[in-house]
Amino acid sequence: MTTTLADTWGLHESQFWLRGKQPEKQVEFAAELGMWNVYGHPETEEILRDPATFSSDTSRLVPKEMLPEADEDALAAGSILQLDPPLHNKMRKLVSRAFTPKVVADLEPRIAAITRELLDAAPAGGRLELVADLAYPLPVIVIAELLGVPASDRYLFKGWVDRMFESADQVSLVKQDEKQNEAIKKSLEGQKALIEYLGGHVDERRKQPREDLLTKLVEAELDGERLSRAEVVNFANILLLAGHITTTMLLGNVVLCLDTYPEWDEPARADRSLVPPVIEESLRFLTPFAAVGRTTMREAEVGGVTVPADQMLLCWVAAANRDERVFADPGKFDPLRDPNPHLAFGRGIHFCIGAPLARLEGRVALNILFDRYPALRTIPGEPPKFQVNPNMTGVRELPLTTA
Repeated sequence: MTTTLADTWGLHESQFWLRGKQPEKQVEFAAELGMWNVYGHPETEEILRDPATFSSDTSRLVPKEMLPEADEDALAAGSILQLDPPLHNKMRKLVSRAFTPKVVADLEPRIAAITRELLDAAPAGGRLELVADLAYPLPVIVIAELLGVPASDRYLFKGWVDRMFESADQVSLVKQDEKQNEAIKKSLEGQKALIEYLGGHVDERRKQPREDLLTKLVEAELDGERLSRAEVVNFANILLLAGHITTTMLLGNVVLCLDTYPEWDEPARADRSLVPPVIEESLRFLTPFAAVGRTTMREAEVGGVTVPADQMLLCWVAAANRDERVFADPGKFDPLRDPNPHLAFGRGIHFCIGAPLARLEGRVALNILFDRYPALRTIPGEPPKFQVNPNMTGVRELPLTTA
């Protein structure tokens, strides 16, 4: 049997697609979770493109003890990830102005400058801890500067975010045991701390507006009314979280793929037009956010299976990105794959609004890494460490030798 990257580095046991396996069923009910798993690419794409049937408001089916307290700052309020049309369309339009092609393109010099500053500050000696030295701070600084919160607070963000995603077990809607309850408690504590932090900045912007995205959200209107404090806070929360976690994992995963498949490293260094397709293939091959949730608004047929109304669906986009019905030889890392219709950034109305920024950060950072270091190789005896959360696929520590 061929040894896969997942076997080499000990990635999630539950993520069978990383081990060259295809699902026995494209859609199946997981009784122990109280949810439906969807693995296929066409099935997942159909779900993501039909918000009328498959709602993004997953909170309506989550037991109340698993949700934040229902106060003004309840996490679901104003969370664009949980909204359906028509409110979703209006909220997305508000923030889309901050991610226009021109705004994103104009960030390239700043992204390059931050990348160089971070690498200049990295310890000397022919080694680099890619996540701590670059892949984490770069996207956090970029999104923090856009929002208008101090980038120097990124160490606070990291502590809170780590608490949100530190559980190695899949959450169950039907199992209520001490281990899961403790994991949920820690996650909610991290969410609450970040919400309170952003709430302070929102209150400050109402008193002293600035030229930043947070002020624009505070001053924005929907149907002639200002957004509530909770909506602004949670909007900012999603932007801060989504604005850095995916890119952090993307950068680490790209470098790890090139180390694991060195036959692509030298060509990409020699021909920089290969950098974007290398990034796209890494997004397919090691999809940062492995799953997204949806709920059925009515009985629906998915992949030939009838799913009742009011059911939770876990759409495993990472498995869909290895669907052999769509991708020839899906276990092969092939940047020249064309077409490459991966679902790493989603589909439909919830397609990641920050995808162009993430791609830009990846391209700029990888080019500078290539320019600066003749090699980026994992170190024998110091294997990468991965996110433990089963819904994520990405390195959290990646020690490298650079010579």
